[in-house]
Amino acid sequence: MNKHKETEPRLVFTGQSWEAEMLKNILKKEGISSYINNEVTGNMFPFLTTPGMGAVKLIVAKEDYDRAKELAKDFEKDRFE
Repeated sequence: MNKHKETEPRLVFTGQSWEAEMLKNILKKEGISSYINNEVTGNMFPFLTTPGMGAVKLIVAKEDYDRAKELAKDFEKDRFE
């Protein structure tokens, strides 16, 4: 088994920095490790985010993608209600 293939990064969320941090905490509570990409750009130039080229991206390992995507979908649904 190739360990590199198991941990291949997957994009699970794109948006603003504060949203990515909230979702990262939700994933952490579920035992899913993640990291934020483009955080500096998203904080310095927030007008470029959602879904612009400066959007912050939340990344998880391939093995956690399905569960993380499900949680991200619930998070996005709840933030607009």
